[in-house]
Amino acid sequence: MRTEGDPDSKQSYWMWCPACDDSVRINDGWAWNGNLAKPTFTPSILITGGQWEPGHKFYKPSHHKVATGEKTICHSYLVDGVWQFLGDCTHDLAGQHVPMVPVPDWLATS
Repeated sequence: MRTEGDPDSKQSYWMWCPACDDSVRINDGWAWNGNLAKPTFTPSILITGGQWEPGHKFYKPSHHKVATGEKTICHSYLVDGVWQFLGDCTHDLAGQHVPMVPVPDWLATS
């Protein structure tokens, strides 16, 4: 997890979502337990998007099992450093609990 302060004094938190294989940024609108190693955020984290066309750099058929142009959903809780993916997720980790992974070096030092 990486934290950063915005110019207007708001705090942001960056994590790596193993289900989406992508970065997740949330702001200080969530309650946080203050633990960088095993964070808990509330309420739930809901990220929606759309499936890109095959060949596009953001196309991730192995993560979200929806057709091109359809809505992708990643809905989770992060509790004591464990992602708790909810059943409405469109990816393969729906309904599973998965420990956090470190953010990639390029994100950790950005």
